[in-house]
Amino acid sequence: MSHHVTLVTRVDCHACEQAKADLERVCGELGVPWSTVDVDSDRELRAEYGDRVPVILVDGEEHGYWSVEETRLRKALE
Repeated sequence: MSHHVTLVTRVDCHACEQAKADLERVCGELGVPWSTVDVDSDRELRAEYGDRVPVILVDGEEHGYWSVEETRLRKALE
């Protein structure tokens, strides 16, 4: 099964930068594609996730927020 990870982020967010580095490493090791989306670029995203960024989505479903739980993420992507 092929997965895709999306990081919902915001400009000038230190936690978002850390999550991005974590995803770059983990997804890179596993060969899983990932992307970012700015929470402030879309009213619906901002309403849903605005106070919890960074948010990690796996295959479009919320997986976690505020930080990457590496062991849990790896298990979801296996």
